[in-house]
Amino acid sequence: MVPTAASQEALSNLRVLTNYEWYIIPLLAIVLYIYGVEIKKAKEENNWNTVFAGLTVFGMDLINEIWNALIFTGTQYSAFWTTPGHSSYIIMIGWNLEIAFMFSISGIVFAKFLPEDKNEKILGIPNRWAMAIGFAVFCVFVEVLLNAAGALVWEYPWWEATPLGVILIFFIGYFHFYIAAHLVHDMKKMRSKLIAIGVIYGIGLGALLIFLFIPTWVGLTPLI
Repeated sequence: MVPTAASQEALSNLRVLTNYEWYIIPLLAIVLYIYGVEIKKAKEENNWNTVFAGLTVFGMDLINEIWNALIFTGTQYSAFWTTPGHSSYIIMIGWNLEIAFMFSISGIVFAKFLPEDKNEKILGIPNRWAMAIGFAVFCVFVEVLLNAAGALVWEYPWWEATPLGVILIFFIGYFHFYIAAHLVHDMKKMRSKLIAIGVIYGIGLGALLIFLFIPTWVGLTPLI
């Protein structure tokens, strides 16, 4: 199949360092500052829940972006979502540096909104699930706006601003991020939290090694 125009544009800018913009420097500083504050607080209070929630969402997003890139590799037509341009650095065909920075702190924001009492309900729904639904709905809303602006391109009829498409984007795109974040956040044992995060990053980083780094090292075209 012939790649879509958006796919071709994204591929032409894929991992091109010369597209950088200076705004990524303050963005990086903001992310590092937020994690610095939360890590210091975690050490003082011996409570790493917020930091782990942040790492969980970022790790889940990494996995999502890898399988989305593999959709393009398998079809040679389009990924489910494509970020063709207007980015300082396109990491994968549907993932740029700006999105990565956003998701690196999204889980921290989510944790800040979680009530202390896990049994408290919001509109009759257990608060963890209610917050996960709310955050996922907000993310879908933003994605629809980005699609309307042409910044995030959809090509498949089942992945668009229709009732079915919105449901798929909600469940496949975001909801599980925040479910995973609250599950890790609320685990009672540090060992369990570390194992969960280790599994998430083991999958994500392992996939990066297999589909991106190893092919690059041996002179083959990366698969993502």
